[in-house]
Amino acid sequence: MSEMSKIVRIGCGAGFWGDSPEGPAQLVRKGDIHYLVMDYLAEITMSILARMKAKKPELGYATDFVTMAMKPLAKEIAAKKIRVVTNAGGVNPDACRDALLAAFKEAGVDLKVAVVRGDDLSDSADTYRAAGTTEMFSGAAMPEKLASVNAYLGAFPIAAALDDGADVVITGRVVDSAVVLGPLIHEFGWKPGDYDLLSAGSLAGHVVECGTQATGGIFTDWRKVADDWDDMGFPIAECAADGSFVISKPEGTGGLVSTATIAEQVVYEVGDPRRYILPDVTADWSAVRLEQVGPDRVKVSGAKGAAPTDSYKVSATYADGYRAQVTMMIAGREAKERAEATAKAILARSERLMRAAGFDGFADSSVEILGSEANFGAQSRAGATREVVLKIAVRHASKDALGIFAKEIFPAATAMAQSITGFAGGRPEPQPIVRLFSFLAPKADIRVAYEFDGKTREIAPHLPNDVQGDVPPEASGEIPSGGGKLATVPLVALAHGRSGDKGDIGNIGVLARKAEYLPWIRRSATPEAVGRYFAHFVKDKVERFEWPGLNGLNFMLHEGLAGGGIASLRHDPQGKALAQIFMDFPVEVPADWLAKGGALDGWDKDAAA
Repeated sequence: MSEMSKIVRIGCGAGFWGDSPEGPAQLVRKGDIHYLVMDYLAEITMSILARMKAKKPELGYATDFVTMAMKPLAKEIAAKKIRVVTNAGGVNPDACRDALLAAFKEAGVDLKVAVVRGDDLSDSADTYRAAGTTEMFSGAAMPEKLASVNAYLGAFPIAAALDDGADVVITGRVVDSAVVLGPLIHEFGWKPGDYDLLSAGSLAGHVVECGTQATGGIFTDWRKVADDWDDMGFPIAECAADGSFVISKPEGTGGLVSTATIAEQVVYEVGDPRRYILPDVTADWSAVRLEQVGPDRVKVSGAKGAAPTDSYKVSATYADGYRAQVTMMIAGREAKERAEATAKAILARSERLMRAAGFDGFADSSVEILGSEANFGAQSRAGATREVVLKIAVRHASKDALGIFAKEIFPAATAMAQSITGFAGGRPEPQPIVRLFSFLAPKADIRVAYEFDGKTREIAPHLPNDVQGDVPPEASGEIPSGGGKLATVPLVALAHGRSGDKGDIGNIGVLARKAEYLPWIRRSATPEAVGRYFAHFVKDKVERFEWPGLNGLNFMLHEGLAGGGIASLRHDPQGKALAQIFMDFPVEVPADWLAKGGALDGWDKDAAA
């Protein structure tokens, strides 16, 4: 088979730590794959793993990888010669390797395992602090004590370990897409300067890294997929040497692979699509093309790339006190108002007792009346709802202070609003708050290596001389004048989308259902208008980026997640609901579009059918 005709099939069997064990089993048994990759890590996961390792030195990795994925499938993986790449090593990849080798021995298989090292920068924290390192978004000084410090490494160490003959490559913190890009570098011989190809391989990894999110999971037009949710197919990237790839799923599985489902995943958690900075390449995905080439088969092409920067992004986490959260149901007339009064009383009573015990008041608190459309802010249409869930979350430096809050929840059932019931989880147990501190570290100062077959080999970073400069200011696309009679429709009539988080930044990708809709979306959804729509969330600016290849726009809501991750007290700390809230944003369109035979005739029946 020639290099240009070779197709490498890579299946992603886990999009996060806790994903279904059906994923790897389905891909190994039905996917006809060459590589099984699994992505287990998020920023908060690293902190959790660091705490695990501190308590038990043999832990600190994603144990599900060994016990639920590899151990049951070891014989089949060996028989089919499937190679495995994963970041399940977390903060202790050596322990992950040792546990995996023990599982292989028990299963009677001989698979060779390599470990990539170099991402753990904990020993250098004092050096970075002394150098005046600041947070890359807020400019804040580095905290005195960090729980974890990990650089996002690239794909070339993975490729080198595969070149040496590793059957399984375990990493710590690498950029999510690297688990796919590494095998492609190995298979096709891509070089550090092949920027377009590295961008394309990174895009393949980005599309499949969240598992079934690419195959119909969390899709805006959910009715097209709902009958298959019980047996979702996990994604397979069928990759060619020219960087193009086709996304599919195992035959006979549920879900949906369409240009729309893939587009939603492409825009997920990306900032400026012209300059998506990764360790191995500065990717430009603004002109990406999607083509439906068969049932549940979408071809992706058009990725471009430029030189990477000379720094790694580093994610550090640190403890910042404790949080406690409780939910309860309240039913009947004036449910929202009675829930608000209950929350006010619980917080006031708790603070009074805390101060009497010598503590300060709460550092922060959050009250959300779920069911009253609290997440819609001024756009709420709940009216006189008769059933709500009251959520109260609080933050304090002292765990003991939150213990007082925890004891004052149940008394509300007899002292406050009638119909309080359904306390979820019993008395709330204070939990540590972990915050994210991101910064840049020079690649030249970080030693990256892999260990395989008893030998360690260092991989020098690619430090190009042609680092990309600033991208020219982006020109906005067409904006209609709005002359003539106009009508207002919700955004969902014109577009679909997906949202997620980038630290404390909420990201919403919006994709026009037809190209002619985009100028009208652009006209109404200005950064200023979107900022007003989400004023109850956004504390800083809203940025808007064009995505011409996908007929879309990408919005970044800065300081839009109240800290993001586990640091946020919100019910939706990672912005997962933002896109669906945005789907009701009002957009002005020509009134004749709604007339019989017009572009939006019957939109309310089939926009998401």
